[in-house]
Amino acid sequence: MGIFSRRLRDHGEPRSANGASSMHLWWELPGRLVEVAATLEVVVPPAVPRLYFWALQVGFHDGRRHRGGAHLGLQAHPSHPGGTAVNWGGYRAAADGGGELAGSTSPLASATDNPNTRDFPWVAQRRYRLRIFAADRQGSPRWRGEVTDLATGMATVVRDLHVPGRFLVRPVVWSEVFARCDHPTAAVRWSDLRARAVDDRELTPAAVRVSYQSRAEGGCDNTTAAIDGDGMVQLTNVVRRIDPGSTIAWPSAGGGRAQLPR
Repeated sequence: MGIFSRRLRDHGEPRSANGASSMHLWWELPGRLVEVAATLEVVVPPAVPRLYFWALQVGFHDGRRHRGGAHLGLQAHPSHPGGTAVNWGGYRAAADGGGELAGSTSPLASATDNPNTRDFPWVAQRRYRLRIFAADRQGSPRWRGEVTDLATGMATVVRDLHVPGRFLVRPVVWSEVFARCDHPTAAVRWSDLRARAVDDRELTPAAVRVSYQSRAEGGCDNTTAAIDGDGMVQLTNVVRRIDPGSTIAWPSAGGGRAQLPR
């Protein structure tokens, strides 16, 4: 019994409730914010036709209580043209009845007819700026999800979400992988994490806290985060390099480079 309980889950499907294995970089940046942004690069794209989701997530707060959360990010999604998509959606707080957040109709088409997930032709090894901000801060804000291709400078508005919260809290970037633990390694790189406070100060997290979906929750044991220059990478199907719960100083330009699969 003891021997088997210590075996790593590095083969087969994740056994989580939603069939995914996830990993997170929680920003050490307390307080109320009005904008958050992060740069995402799919360094090693998935080699299998499975759903992979890489996102910047925030919580919403109205000054008194939590009002829900949402995530903006890129997807490797076999049901969309070219196998690529973008998602901007989220959920109301349980106290508000739960369920998906309402929002505007996206100008982007959707092969799956999903209001949150839209067709988007992202390219591997190209950097994309994910930005969440208030399109209208009067009354009940409209929180906009925008993706900018840093190679072309083209900014794409995904849509606006309608949330009672007037502030953003608890930013985190994550990978959610609906693939076998032993499928070929995929890797994404996060850099330039920034936020804007209510007093218009620009902030950068001093550190991030690393977490993984645990084995008990059905996650894979062979996912990891690693420092990569002035950013961090998240990888699947590799030896874990940073323990869960570790707080890592956000790397400067002089940080080391991660060894990525070729």
